[in-house]
Amino acid sequence: MNNKVRDFLFENKVVLLFLSITLFAFWASGLSTVVFFSELFTRFGRNTFMVLALLIPVIAGLGLNFGIVVGAMAAQISMFLVILWGGDGVSGIFSVALLATPIAIVLGYLVGRLFNSMKGSEMIGGMVTSLFADGFYQFLFLFVFGGIIPIAYARLMTSTGVGVLNAIDLGDMRQALDNISMFHILNVSFFVMLAFVALLLIYRLVKKQPIKMFGPTGLIKPLVILGFLLIGYILTWTVTPFLLFTYENRLNGVYASRLVAIIISAVQIYHIIRDIRDEKRPGLPIKRFVILGLVAVGFLVTLLPEISNGLAHVRIPVFTYMIIGGLCLFIKWFINTRLGQNMRTIGQDRNVATAAGINVDRTRIIAMIMSTVLAAYGQIIIIQSFGVMTTYGAHMNVGLYAIAALLVGGATVTRASVKHAIIGVLLFHSLFILAPAASTNLMGAALFGEYFRVFAANAVIALALIMHAWKRVKKRKNEKAKATAA
Repeated sequence: MNNKVRDFLFENKVVLLFLSITLFAFWASGLSTVVFFSELFTRFGRNTFMVLALLIPVIAGLGLNFGIVVGAMAAQISMFLVILWGGDGVSGIFSVALLATPIAIVLGYLVGRLFNSMKGSEMIGGMVTSLFADGFYQFLFLFVFGGIIPIAYARLMTSTGVGVLNAIDLGDMRQALDNISMFHILNVSFFVMLAFVALLLIYRLVKKQPIKMFGPTGLIKPLVILGFLLIGYILTWTVTPFLLFTYENRLNGVYASRLVAIIISAVQIYHIIRDIRDEKRPGLPIKRFVILGLVAVGFLVTLLPEISNGLAHVRIPVFTYMIIGGLCLFIKWFINTRLGQNMRTIGQDRNVATAAGINVDRTRIIAMIMSTVLAAYGQIIIIQSFGVMTTYGAHMNVGLYAIAALLVGGATVTRASVKHAIIGVLLFHSLFILAPAASTNLMGAALFGEYFRVFAANAVIALALIMHAWKRVKKRKNEKAKATAA
């Protein structure tokens, strides 16, 4: 037991350190729970997608992808062009995503090719690449737009007509994703699921495959989901006080937190029953009981008056959080696919992967393309949340803060998961919220808190790189000692 506690403390030392600092900063800041929770959940919806974009390169052995900056550039170039062409609203945001995808694919491919020629130094290469790419980006927006390509649009261009404005108002695209109502989400989900079931049936009929209701390839799960969506679709057209909340675009923080607790508990109970019945997994799944206990504690905490009052004033953008949840599920599913397993094998040992017949270079390029495309989507979410695109500076900080948040969550250069990303965003941005107010109360100046935030972001990255380099040197010494002994 002592060894387990020691190992737990050592493995989670960064998380526990930042949790302690955050709790102290909350006490020192004097902020109300209303202000804190409102800002925290806004930041979580805004930044989590970008942090999740870092996971696939880590799994594939590419380390912390500082190259996600080029994905952010692809999003901002696309945003500028869509605004120039008159895009607005939700359709404008989806047009930006559609245009950014091929740009991000090309940039991701080029970065992947570059990283394949500098294996072992991908993180340093990513830093230099982002700075190099930023030079071309600045040239494009400062001189090409308006100088070489005439653009007569005062909303976008400077008074001289050469160069793009530093801050561009998104107009109707401001918080377009955040403002999609639950009513529209449910209706669209119903028709998408209906089309999926229909296409699945047609495919199996064309391929002359048996149509089964149960089993791994059965239709029972899609039909059950379709049934629930159908009931919801019908009920949303009935005007009753109970269903009026579906016409809103944001969910009350208290209901949302308790709903998440119930869903996690249901999933854990399902896995506990399955694990107990599974002969290959004898004994009680202690880890899942621990998770259930923590969820129960979290649920009870929401009953406290101060916490409940703080969460009651939080309004969570449903569609944005659904996108984040969908990406979490996609990453978990993708890791178990053949391509995901290949990436994991490469991340563990490239020589073993090559011996197993895996095309290492091609797989690494695919990982970089996926990360760059996801980073572009993450930047779109960030920009629409702010409602303003900061043309010349918004893209450069995303890599620093996303990587710092992932490391704060307990990830390393070689190991990262969805859990690390979520914990990291919550802790890192809690500190960002609390540091200025705590600094003001303790030292009389908010500027100290600003310095501390920047220091913390850079320090955690520097520490991770030092630890990674130290482990590599130690591994080489051990291998050399074994070779000498042999």
